[in-house]
Amino acid sequence: MCLCNLAVAMLTKRVIPCLDVTGGRVVKGINFVNLRDAGDPVEMAATYDSEGADEVIFLDITATHEKRQTTITMAARASEELHIPYTVGGGFADINGIRTMIAAGADKVSLNSAAVRDPFLLTTAAGLFGSQAIICAIDAKRVKNAGDRWTVYLNGGRIDTGLDAVAWAAEAARRGAGEILLTSMDRDGSKDGFDVALTRAVARTVDIPVIASGGVGCLEHFAEGIVDGEADAVLAASVFHFGELSIREVKEYLAASNIAVRLD
Repeated sequence: MCLCNLAVAMLTKRVIPCLDVTGGRVVKGINFVNLRDAGDPVEMAATYDSEGADEVIFLDITATHEKRQTTITMAARASEELHIPYTVGGGFADINGIRTMIAAGADKVSLNSAAVRDPFLLTTAAGLFGSQAIICAIDAKRVKNAGDRWTVYLNGGRIDTGLDAVAWAAEAARRGAGEILLTSMDRDGSKDGFDVALTRAVARTVDIPVIASGGVGCLEHFAEGIVDGEADAVLAASVFHFGELSIREVKEYLAASNIAVRLD
């Protein structure tokens, strides 16, 4: 890639559909609860691929809680059917699990609970597979009556660690994570828009890409996540899953808002 094309690629903002998976099906809820079925994960991902998504992320949202490994079958199917990068997260406890998932075809893996419990896992994984293959996912919730302060939650939002989310993002970056997938639990499924204060705080603290997640309800929210939240990528689920917006609509809106995106 020539340097001019590389510069353009680095400036281009990504639109990423996220598929929360449990029991082999995509589900979506509000504030991590009240889940409803949305469809087959690989079939849905293939549709997003054809619509122009830059990447897709599969998150097995109950894998850690239920002590299960994320399904290898799903990753292998995705490898056969998708033409864009995809990430798989949920249930990784050690290097062997990460190695197995990458061998199954995943371009990246997302580490959340396991990385908090053993930060050295990030360091080791980045050393073995490259930082570009390792995403640190952070589920953060605002601390009541504490201003702009958020703590990290584990096990699908079930356990409050008390760990400062911005500080943890900085440590994850130092340990070799290539990206931060930052989800606001307060905004998840609310359609009230991203917590741009949270996203901006992390984006200004780390020198790696930040993916904003949690709260999209309309086209304007995608732009807000990038412009006000300073995110490198914007992620959404329900607005795509239930046909409220298409990937193409979002990208055309961002392009019209003078935000660089890939339009094929």
